[in-house]
Amino acid sequence: MSDWDSLKRELDLWQAEGRVATFWWRDDDAARLTPALDRLLHLREHFDLPLSLAVIPADVDAELVNILEHCTILQHGFAHENFSAAGEKKSEFPENRSAEEVKTALTKGKDALARIFTDQFVPIMVPPWNRIADNHLGMLPDLGFVGISRYKPRRRELVRPMLAEINTHIDPINWRGDRSILPEAEVLEMVTGHLASRRQGTVDLMEPTGLLTHHLVHDEEIWAALYKLLSVLTDHPAVRFVTIEGALALIEGLPDAVFHKKAVQELE
Repeated sequence: MSDWDSLKRELDLWQAEGRVATFWWRDDDAARLTPALDRLLHLREHFDLPLSLAVIPADVDAELVNILEHCTILQHGFAHENFSAAGEKKSEFPENRSAEEVKTALTKGKDALARIFTDQFVPIMVPPWNRIADNHLGMLPDLGFVGISRYKPRRRELVRPMLAEINTHIDPINWRGDRSILPEAEVLEMVTGHLASRRQGTVDLMEPTGLLTHHLVHDEEIWAALYKLLSVLTDHPAVRFVTIEGALALIEGLPDAVFHKKAVQELE
């Protein structure tokens, strides 16, 4: 059985059990219009899928609002700068960075994105390199954030009171190697493995399987693999791509009624 057959079989099991295999799509590092961003937007349009763009506030070109009308905007840190000590994993918000600095940066970034993108902006923080120290998480709800998005299955729906977590689980890029596409079998195992774990209850069933892309570093192999994967997923009747609002709506403890309404519409 091929890896693609294994994915189809897993999706068939979801369908046979009357379940909806929810997915969502997050792309990181948008700041200005580039050929790569234009290509990403055309890909989104081709498949007619909801796309959440994690935008870097310090670098954002306000003209982006004119071309991103079909995307949801998330906050990708502030300047995507590394503040970790030498030898530590990269992070814009490491434990040793002062709370006041973090608060100032996040507030400035949030205000900028809200001003530029208005209703398209959803106050979810996507920390650069998918890292933020635990000692900084508590301030996020106080600053008006409703969620955080990182990588790998979440441990709980709410990481802090009134702060949801909606992560990604499929990253097709070989960051530790040539920065091109990972072997096809590895990418498909990310998809099939997370779906199977959700269905079997070893990870949170209600967390949509998240696709993570980085348009600025895509080469032709990555674009081709992404197209093929989206083609297969969107062709299966069990699959539904939801907006980030729809994913939020599946979490108890977040009172905003608009999230619930959108989730019901998407999953019908």
